Amino acid sequence: MSLLVKARPTGRDIVQVTPHSAGWKYVGFSAHRLGRGESIALNTEGREYCLVVLSGTVSVQAGDQRWREIGERSSVFDTRAAYSVYVPHHQALSITADTDAEVALCSATGHGSLPARLIEPANVTQSVRGQGSNTRYVSDILPQSAPADHLLVVEVKTPGGHSSSYPPHKHDTDNLPQESFLEETYYHRLNPAQGFAFQRVYVDDRSLDQSMAVENHDVVMVPRGYHPVVVPHGYESYYLNVMAGPKREWHFKNDPAHEWMLQR
Repeated sequence: MSLLVKARPTGRDIVQVTPHSAGWKYVGFSAHRLGRGESIALNTEGREYCLVVLSGTVSVQAGDQRWREIGERSSVFDTRAAYSVYVPHHQALSITADTDAEVALCSATGHGSLPARLIEPANVTQSVRGQGSNTRYVSDILPQSAPADHLLVVEVKTPGGHSSSYPPHKHDTDNLPQESFLEETYYHRLNPAQGFAFQRVYVDDRSLDQSMAVENHDVVMVPRGYHPVVVPHGYESYYLNVMAGPKREWHFKNDPAHEWMLQR
């Protein structure tokens, strides 16, 4: 089974991954283009959601709560963080575009009693990871320090000619505190849009080893294994990560073959 999910070039629904389509238990993801006045309506049923306003402005109704005209970015490559909305399970959710917009729906199994809430850019921690050609810029939308049942959501921007999610690391073993088991999706964007990046997903014995050229709006599924990203010169990379597993903690193990570079 290919771990690369190709995007639809036109239409409202860009790309979708469900637990059924991925063959796993927790993570769901979809991305959507909305023209001004267009809406998406759904019931979260047994899942929690994090709506991320990737670009444009939308109004959101979650249960009896409403947020009007949220979103400030013209592009995911803006330096500012996104507006997002956390929505618990068994809630009616509707999203209406006030301008042309792109939104992501991140989901996982839900079971708690948390209220819906707005996540404003001011409440998103932004940081720099790595150094040299391994530098990337991270926005923690829904980190493990923020309340949720299973979801973890983060944005990463990587300059051209840089690597990311590197040295290669994995989180596929329930062995806390050394490592946690988390399924993961990568929603890729490229700037300029005709660009591409490379992502490899592999395990130690190479029983899983897929290398993929990812284009704008594609998703890579990471059920297990190491999963580095490399961005060619001339193109900037963005990806939105969604992670979830039985325990809501992110602890990873680096590939021992490449961990030496952290000692430099």
